[in-house]
This record gives sequence, structure tokens and C-alpha cells, in this order.
Amino acid sequence: MNWTPPDHWLKITSIDAHTGGEPLRIITGGFPDLDGSTILEKRHYARTHYDHLRRALMWEPRGHADMYGAILTPPVTPDGDIGVLFIHNEGFSTMCGHGIIGLVKVGVQTGMFPVTGDATIVKIDTPAGRVTATAHIQNGQVERVSFLNVPSFLYQQDLTINVEGLGQITYDIAFGGAFYAYVDIDQPALQHVVIDDKHQTRLIDVGMRIKRAVMNSVTLHHPAGDDDLNFLYGTILVKMLHTEEVQSRNVCIFAEGEVDRSPTGTGVSGRLAIHHAKGDLPLDETITIESLIGSRFTGRVVETVEVGGLPGIIPEVSGTAYITGQHTFLIDPDDPLKDGFILR
Repeated sequence: MNWTPPDHWLKITSIDAHTGGEPLRIITGGFPDLDGSTILEKRHYARTHYDHLRRALMWEPRGHADMYGAILTPPVTPDGDIGVLFIHNEGFSTMCGHGIIGLVKVGVQTGMFPVTGDATIVKIDTPAGRVTATAHIQNGQVERVSFLNVPSFLYQQDLTINVEGLGQITYDIAFGGAFYAYVDIDQPALQHVVIDDKHQTRLIDVGMRIKRAVMNSVTLHHPAGDDDLNFLYGTILVKMLHTEEVQSRNVCIFAEGEVDRSPTGTGVSGRLAIHHAKGDLPLDETITIESLIGSRFTGRVVETVEVGGLPGIIPEVSGTAYITGQHTFLIDPDDPLKDGFILR
């Protein structure tokens, strides 16, 4: 078919992928340029001027309630390879581990980033800071991607809160590129919770009840002093397994009730910080964490650092991603639903 859309329609191209089952829509063309000399300034500009395009690309009819995306920008550091903004059903996140893995897989596999060897390094500017990723290549294919995340840390531990409909919950707060409330489900108020793909509706309900309760009771302050990071991104429910292959199972309920199909890269980073701070995880010991669908990330503590006076770590997270499609999205200015809608 040789049909050509009208010139006044907006055309936005993407390459789609998934990391451990979690979707990633990488915007490759058509998105307007973003003003700003830092990634946080570009994030603010995008939120202020182009949030309608975020909704159009993430929400129905082009996306769905659990869609996730990446907007590419030029690097903002002298040695950076690329900048990125991450988007979802609620807005713009500060970092995304599955997004880093998917972006590097797509970027190296499609020639966006040059291959410099079997371990090709890509330096990425994110709103949370510099992330250094490595594409591990065999026979011309990116077999897996690992990344050194931004400094991560345990913020507060063993907090308790009364959650409507659940009762008293004990939780930790940690930062792994974003703040999360971490909740072990092996406690009386959550004995009914099962982390698997058959109970997603209940997991969303529990995760969002906890998120809202924590947001209403705790004021977050990143010790490095960046106000744009001072928000609770989601709840991570944890089931400890301690098998030979898998240390635990995660499910992250984030944004406005999104369910992460992957083990959550920033979430795993925060988990590593928690376990290290509590003395459960020494330097360089690798653990494997799986998602509610059984996909897996590995993680280890590479080094210890200080974050604004708090003890922290540099975590390394590793996983796999796969390309799923190429798209040209068209936005007809006369379409009454051009900016998208969302149904759960």
C-alpha cells in the first residue's frame, strides 16, 4: 500500500523492546527537541510542554496502562553517549533499570551505539545521574546488559504504618534511582498476598494502598539535595525464597498502578542497598531476583560510597532484553482522542 499520511499530521517513530517482559518504547524520531542544559531541565521542559505527547504514546489507543517509554536526547556531559527521559502512565520517572537494559540492547543491536568490543560500554545521562552500561556481546548479538547504577542507599528501615484495609505494615524505604517502599509479604497483614501473574489485580490494590499511605506519612529528602528526586515512585513487595538459584521474588507497583513485569532494575538496586546496610550482602556477592512472571535480574554491590552523609553503594544490575517491533505513530490533529485515554 502506497498511502502517505497528510503532512500536517505528527509522525513519531519508535523501536519497541521488552526487558524481562516489561515493555519499552524507545522514541527514535519525531518528538520535538527539548530545551535545557541538564537532563533534569529537559525533563521539566518535556513535562511542561509535551505531556500530551507522553500520554499519546503511553496511553490507549497506541499504548496501554502498563506501557513504558524512553525519549532520547543528546548527552549533557562531555563524555556521555546519550541522554534519556523515561515515561509511563503517570508521568516522567527519574531512572529505570529495565529501560537502561532495553535501550542499550536496542542501541547496540541497531547501530545507534558503535560496537567497541565484546564488552561495549555506553555512558547514559539520566535525571538521577550518570549510568554506565555494558553490552555483553557474543557472535554479534547482545546477550545481556549490565549497568552500574547511580549511588543507592537505605533511607529508613523498619518503619510501621497502618494501611486502610490491610492493617499494620512494616517496611523500609530505599533509593535506587527512585524512592520505593519495600515490604516483605511474610507479615500477618499480608499473609493473603501471592506474588505471581494470576494475582495482579490484588497486587495493584495492595501496592497502591501502601504507596498512598506512605506518601501521606513520610517526607522524602534525597541527601544530595535534588528536589526533583523527592517523591515515592512505588511499592516493592518482596517474597524471600532462598533457593539455590533465586534469592527472592519482587513485584513493583509504581506510578498510577503500573505493574512491572521485570524484577525492576532500580528496585533491585535499592534491594542491594538494603541488604548490604543490614549486613546480609557483602561486596561482590551476586544475588538473583525474579519477577512475578519468573524473569530474572542479577545484582551485586560493586563498591561503597557516601551519599550526602548517608552510607550508600554502587550497585550493578544485569538482565536481558529483546526487540519486538518498529512503529510509526500518527497523530491526526482532528482526532478527539489524539492525546490518548487510559483504562485499567
